[in-house]
Amino acid sequence: ALLQPAPAKSQRVAATRILKVNDDLDVDEFLHWLVDRGFERVPALEMPGEFSVHGGILDLFPPGAIDPIRIELFGDEIDSIRNFDIETQRKISQLDEVEITAVAPTPLDREGYSDDETQHVVDSFPANTWVVFGELADVTAEAKHYLQRLNDSRGLFSVEATLARCTEFPSANVAALCETSYETTYSLQVESIERFAGPKAEVLTELASIVGKEERVLIACHNEGEQQRLGELLQEEVPELAPHVTLCLGAVTRGYRLVRNRLIVLSDNELFNRVDVRRATKRKRRRIESRAIDSFLDLNEGDLVVHLTHGIGRYLGMEIQKREDEEEEHLVIEFRGNVKIFVPVTLIHLVQKYVGSSKLAPRLSKIGGSLWGKQKSKVSEAVMDMASDMLKLQAQRAMLEGMACPPDSQYQKEFDASFPYVPTPDQSQAFEDIKTDLMLPKPVDRLICGDVGFGKTEVAMRAAFKVVDAGRQVAILVPTTVLAEQHYRSFCDRMAEFPVSIDVLSRFKTRKQQLETLDRIAKGQVDIVIGTHRLVQRDVRFRNLGLLIIDEEQRFGVEAKEMLKQLRLAVDVLTLSATPIPRTLHLSLLGIRDISSLTTPPQDRMAIETRICRWDAELIRAAVVRELNRGGQVYFVHNKVYDIEAIAEKLTHIIPEAKVVIGHGQMKPEALEAAMVKFVSGKADILLATTIIESGIDIPNAN
Repeated sequence: ALLQPAPAKSQRVAATRILKVNDDLDVDEFLHWLVDRGFERVPALEMPGEFSVHGGILDLFPPGAIDPIRIELFGDEIDSIRNFDIETQRKISQLDEVEITAVAPTPLDREGYSDDETQHVVDSFPANTWVVFGELADVTAEAKHYLQRLNDSRGLFSVEATLARCTEFPSANVAALCETSYETTYSLQVESIERFAGPKAEVLTELASIVGKEERVLIACHNEGEQQRLGELLQEEVPELAPHVTLCLGAVTRGYRLVRNRLIVLSDNELFNRVDVRRATKRKRRRIESRAIDSFLDLNEGDLVVHLTHGIGRYLGMEIQKREDEEEEHLVIEFRGNVKIFVPVTLIHLVQKYVGSSKLAPRLSKIGGSLWGKQKSKVSEAVMDMASDMLKLQAQRAMLEGMACPPDSQYQKEFDASFPYVPTPDQSQAFEDIKTDLMLPKPVDRLICGDVGFGKTEVAMRAAFKVVDAGRQVAILVPTTVLAEQHYRSFCDRMAEFPVSIDVLSRFKTRKQQLETLDRIAKGQVDIVIGTHRLVQRDVRFRNLGLLIIDEEQRFGVEAKEMLKQLRLAVDVLTLSATPIPRTLHLSLLGIRDISSLTTPPQDRMAIETRICRWDAELIRAAVVRELNRGGQVYFVHNKVYDIEAIAEKLTHIIPEAKVVIGHGQMKPEALEAAMVKFVSGKADILLATTIIESGIDIPNAN
C-alpha cells in the first residue's frame, strides 16, 4: 500500500467539509460538491456514498461512517444535525457538527492527479514517528514481487524509494535471524513453540514433555468457561503438570518460550489448534423481525405475472384510467395474442409475480381459454396430495413422545463459551430456538435458512452437542464426500476439548474402515457420525439416534428422501439450507415446520460483486492476479468434465505463475481428496472445479 501515491494535503482538505449547527449553507453549491466528489443522489439511502433530499431535510451517508447523517435546514441555515438508524429511521444522537469526507478525492470529471497533487503516505507521518519493520527482507521481496505481477506499475513509487523515505524516521527491524547492518542489535532470548495437533489427551501429554525442569507455563484463555474446562482437563490428563500451569484470561497470538525467565506462554486456541478470530462488534442494532420471503409485488416492466383468473401474462407497467369522474391507477398485463387487461390497484391481490422452476419461459395464457382452469385444477390436486402426505407424517410425529433434553449442563455452557466468533443476533436467536425445541417432549423439525458463511454450522454444532450431552447419537447427512470431510474436520476442531467421539462415513474410506465405523455406531461408541447418502442405507444401525441434521436437503435423490421420511418419524430433525426447496420453505411458512432465518451477515462480510461477460483472457488474468497479490485463492467453476483439462491448460497459459488443481465428481476419491487438500492447505492458487464446490465448502482464503 505504501507504494501507491496518496492525495496531497491540499487535496485532502478540499475533499473534506465540516458542517455545524447554525451555520449558513448554500444548498445548491453543497449538492453540486457532493455529486462532484462521487456521492450518488438516490430516493432513499442504502449504503455509504449516497445522499437524498426531501424538502428541507438532507440525508447523506459518508464513506466509512457506521450510520448516515440527517441535516435539517431552516431556509439556508442548518437547524439540526443528527445520525440515525438506516433501518428504523430513528435518531441515534444529536450532533453539533459533522465532518463530511468525499467519496472521490478529486472531481469525477478529471482523470487522476497531477504530480503536485500527490505525495507519499510517509510524508504525512508526524515528526516523532517510529517505523518498525516486521522481517524487512521478506517485506522487500514481497513488494518487488507485487510490482512484477502488475502489467503496468507506472505511477507507483519504487521499493527502494519507499524504504528510503521510511528510514528517514527512527526505525527498527524485528527479525528471526540476526543481521549485522544495524547500529544497535538486541537479541531477545525467546524461542517459538511449534503448534500442537491431535486429540486433547495427546496434546496435553506433548505439552508436558516440552516443559523443562523448573519451567512454568502460562496459558491465556479467552473466557472463564474455557479457563475452568482447561483446568479440569489438566487435572484429568496430566496431573503432574497441573501445579506448574497458570491459567488466565487474555489473548496470545502465538506461543513462545522466555528462556531467561523459564516461562512458556500459550493460548488455549493454539493449544487445541484453533484459529482465534474473535472480533469486537459494532454497536448492535435493534433486531427487526422480517418475513422469510419479500413481497411478490416487486415488479419491473417485462416481468411475467400470474393473474388468479386469467393465468400467466406479462406486466407492462402502470397506467392511469378514467372511470366515470375518477382517475385510478391500473396494472397493464398482456396475454397471448397481444390482448391486454387493466387491473385496478384495488384488486392488486389478484396478481402475483411469476416464480417458476423451469429455465424455459412459459407460454402466455389465452384470455377466455380453458387451459388455465385445467392447469389450476391439476396443480390443486397435486398440492392436496402432497399436503395430505406431509400432514399425515407430521401428525404421526406429533403423536409420538419425543425425548426431551435437560437444561444446559456445565459442559454445554463451556462449549457455547468456547465459540471463537461473536455470534450475530440471528445466530443467538437460532441457538435459543433450537435449544427450546430440544427441551420439549415432542419431535423437533426445524429449518435453519441462511447464506453460506452466515453461521448455520455453529447452530448445528450446538444442537448436536446438546443431544450428545443428553446421551444420544447424532447423524449429520451431507450431499458430497468433500463436504463430509470438511464437516468432520470442523466438528473435531470445535469439540477437541470435550469427550465427544466423532467419525465420518464416506467413499474416502475403505470397505474395511466403513464396516468398522458401522460396528462402532451400532455399539454406541460413536456420538456424532457425518456422512453422505451412505448414512441412510439399510445396513446403518444406530444404538440410540436422537438427532438427524440434514445439510442442503434439496441435493439428495428420491430414494434418500424416502429413507429420510421414515427417519423423521422417530428422531429430531434439523435441516440446514442456503436455498431451501419450495416445498421445504412452504412447510416452514405454514408452521408445519419451524424456521430460523440467519439474515445478518458476519462482521466485515462484503457484498458479492457479479459481472457477466464473454471469455476474456486479459480480464481473467487481471481478476486472478488481483486475488493472488492479496494472498488469496480462486475458484474457477467449469461444469463440463469432458473439456476441463483443456480449460486448465488455458488457465496455465494465461496465468503461468498460478498453480492450478482440478476437482470434479468423476475423479477417483483419492485424487479428488488430494486436490482438495492441496487447495485447502494453500499449496494451489486456483481450484478448477465443477459445481461439486457449491455444497457449502468453506475455504475462507478463497474470495
